[in-house]
Amino acid sequence: MKHFNLNDYLVDSKINLNAFPTRLKGTMTKGVSESSLKQLGLQLSELQDKMYAHNKYSVLVCIQGMDTAGKDSLIREVFRHFNPRGVVVHSFKTPTRRELQHDYLWRHYRALPERGKYGVFNRSHYENVLITRVNPELILKEKLPWINQLEDITEEFWQNRLEQIRSFEQHIAQNGTIIFKFFLHISKEEQRQRLLRRLEKEKHQWKFLPSDITERALWDDYIRYYEEAIGTTSFPHAPWYIIPADDRLTARYLVARIILETMQTFTNIQEPALAPEIKANLEYYIELLNKKEL
Repeated sequence: MKHFNLNDYLVDSKINLNAFPTRLKGTMTKGVSESSLKQLGLQLSELQDKMYAHNKYSVLVCIQGMDTAGKDSLIREVFRHFNPRGVVVHSFKTPTRRELQHDYLWRHYRALPERGKYGVFNRSHYENVLITRVNPELILKEKLPWINQLEDITEEFWQNRLEQIRSFEQHIAQNGTIIFKFFLHISKEEQRQRLLRRLEKEKHQWKFLPSDITERALWDDYIRYYEEAIGTTSFPHAPWYIIPADDRLTARYLVARIILETMQTFTNIQEPALAPEIKANLEYYIELLNKKEL
């Protein structure tokens, strides 16, 4: 990891996920990895405090990946050292009845972070061109006026939706949101092993659903649509990163370091200067507060 290069994980064109590794050679030991992640987390927390005071930017971190890719644990560990006021995590599951009464991006707009804060999307607006594309019958629940049957969902429909996502991200970036998008890239064999461990360990069995098996059978479809979605929506203002995730510790380290190195380039993020009249009277205020009778 000493020769870490952010661009090694950055997507800048159409992709073939089979060309990206799911595990890196020469990964760190557990102790070194955890220590390094802690240091990155503390640095990120300091930068977030500064961004909170600056109050002009927000950060959106989107985490995508196949089932068992390690999204939950990565979010927990990467943002462990943040002030709780500085980060809000949203896990997007099946749309509620209320959410289905609005366009598909509505619930994502509502969850965007305030200025000065991080918002983390555990699954994101990309589910609307992934799970719905693999299971197009879900689109019928959106009650779109021109979609009455599966045959109405054309290739043009999906291309329009990808364009809407590009526009959504461009809009929020132009209004001060710094965007990171991470695909946690695991192998199909690693997923099989993780599902087995989930079933074999009683404390993890609650996480298992029969749909984990049926969705696994659609692996190739998901990979194909991930490749298209990632390859056509990665831009400098909203970049995608492919993170080798067969090793959870390495994935967490890489995500934290990519966020940190990128945020360090925003040198204009600074605490606001004291008003001149306050700065000129600092000693007076200190003197007042040192008086016990005050």
